[in-house]
Amino acid sequence: MGNVIKIALSGNPNVGKSTVFNALTGLKQHTGNWTGKTVEVAMGEYEFKDTVYKVVDVPGTYSLTPHSKEECVARDFLCFSEYDKILIVCDATSLERNLYFIEQVKELEKEVVVAVNLLDEAKKKGIKIDLSLLSYELGVTVVGLEARNNVGIPELKEALSKNNKLKSKQMKYKKELEEATEFVYASIFKQDLKGISKRWLSLRLLDGDNEFYKSLNEFLGYDIREIEAVKDSIVNAYSYLNEKSIDSELFSEIIAENLHSEAEKIAGKVLMLCESEKECRDLKIDKFVIGKVTSYFVLILMLFSIFFITIVGANVPSEILMKAFSSLEGYIYNFLGNIGVNSLFNNMITFGGFRVLGWVVSVMLPPMAIFFPLFTILEDFGFLPRVAYVLDSKFQKANTSGKQSLTICMGYGCNCVGVTGARIIDSKRERLVAIITNSLTPCNGRFPAIIKLLSIFFIINLPVSSAVVSSFLLSLIIVISIAVTLLVSNLLSKTLLKGERSHYILELPPYRKPQFTKVIARSVIDRTLSVLGRAVVVAFPAGIIIWLLLNFFEKSIINNIISFFTPLGIAMGLDGEILTSFILGLPANEIVLPICLMLYSDTKELISIESKEVIGQILINNSWSIKTAISFILFSLFHFPCATTLITIYKETKSIKWLLVSFLLPTILGVLICLAFNTICEILSFFF
Repeated sequence: MGNVIKIALSGNPNVGKSTVFNALTGLKQHTGNWTGKTVEVAMGEYEFKDTVYKVVDVPGTYSLTPHSKEECVARDFLCFSEYDKILIVCDATSLERNLYFIEQVKELEKEVVVAVNLLDEAKKKGIKIDLSLLSYELGVTVVGLEARNNVGIPELKEALSKNNKLKSKQMKYKKELEEATEFVYASIFKQDLKGISKRWLSLRLLDGDNEFYKSLNEFLGYDIREIEAVKDSIVNAYSYLNEKSIDSELFSEIIAENLHSEAEKIAGKVLMLCESEKECRDLKIDKFVIGKVTSYFVLILMLFSIFFITIVGANVPSEILMKAFSSLEGYIYNFLGNIGVNSLFNNMITFGGFRVLGWVVSVMLPPMAIFFPLFTILEDFGFLPRVAYVLDSKFQKANTSGKQSLTICMGYGCNCVGVTGARIIDSKRERLVAIITNSLTPCNGRFPAIIKLLSIFFIINLPVSSAVVSSFLLSLIIVISIAVTLLVSNLLSKTLLKGERSHYILELPPYRKPQFTKVIARSVIDRTLSVLGRAVVVAFPAGIIIWLLLNFFEKSIINNIISFFTPLGIAMGLDGEILTSFILGLPANEIVLPICLMLYSDTKELISIESKEVIGQILINNSWSIKTAISFILFSLFHFPCATTLITIYKETKSIKWLLVSFLLPTILGVLICLAFNTICEILSFFF
């Protein structure tokens, strides 16, 4: 095993690149920093014909002229890293878009192999590709794949084992560009560029991409533009281009147009669409899923279905976990007593920290364990990009990104995930808008209290299942929260976060059968356990603090807090106990209602009451009405994020300013909405 060949695995996002990576490398994978950088990339290896092939999974990118951090990483790796071959994976169902990237990569003058993946999906769409003709037109080796089924992988390994030097002529651009490029090419011809294509670099030195120049300088160890001959050649080239009315921006646009034209021409030659394309499965589904009218019905139906499954599925596991933690309390209390722990500390740990911890886990875990896999299945199936497509126009009007709709969907499971999910938004301004407004999305932690209040005050002796009605009402509440999110996003875009809306390529991947094993593993490990872990870290110490406030200071502090907030609470249609519960529930939204019941019951420990009849009686005895329930639900929707989300916001923004905005904005909004609602109710009651 003397030979080692390094392969850069690249391609557009969502083309099955990771599937190809897994098929090639199997279990021989790990992640590590790209040499000289603090950027983690996936790496793996496989053996073929006495040679070790080391594969680096480069972040997906649409172009070598990047518009996001991930694309910058991909560009820099492909342009400045050491490897022997580039393997470009492309999507057979949208070949033309992929060809633009392939034509760019060819200009690097590296060994290139193209893997046309998802041929099975293309067939379902009525698309056929002449792979031999595509190989001839591109001048590179082309292999057809159905990577999910391991079809074509042996042939791909064989192709990668051969010499893959380019066999085609170089891309020719508009005459004026070619002549201007010659000025620069002549000046760098004798320079040692560490393997960089001199023709390609001549083009790049004229397109005015300052971020590229920074990476180039870092790679070369000097600024090539400061060499006198190169500097003069660039000046002469610009002078010539100015005579032709071409500036650096137009220079880049002409290059992009030429590349697009070439991609379109090749696609026109090699693609063969069947006559029955209109009858293809995906097209027929999309007519309904993304239709102007039907799309909103589908969206509501999706929300209803997810909530119904989550509500019904989470009830029993939550009860089991609650009973299990309740039983453990006795064992923990006895154990700590037996080893000599002081009774004060024993009570604080067992009935303070551990009880809150148990409540949070019991209430959070089952819904998340159901919601996140459902969410990931929809993602794997190809439905979520269509949600972004449907809502994109609404977010455009709010001067923000359509990708924000995906972060909202993530926030339904947990706002922490929604905040971290904002990384998919390229624009920093739009990413901040998504982060700040994500707490306006009700998470799984708020649903239990909302559902209980809906059951107690609104679902009374109805002839249908309470879960059905709760799911329907929750869906309406979600629609309200989306509308408010759009309004607030628009407000932020016109005030604190002014700026132009960015543009991005919105692609609709083919519908695919979800890989259920991977879906469950990914959703449980990456999302459920990760979020639960952060919540647990916050919940235990928070439980101790709450217990100390209620016991150590003889309720004087709590009573003072309640008295302080009572006037505002009454004005909002609530009371001092409710607002105090929200404040003490900062560690986790799940404990707000239990704390409220505890304050009403005048106990010194968090109480667990599952019977909605008992809860209803306690609330009614403390002057609750339908108006109070609605005000509580409104403030549950719009108030400060939980502690775990606040920590995540700071980690993502690294800014106290945006942390404070994220805390204050939803809180002020919630107070104003409740004040307005209560005022309207008071006026109506006066007349009626």
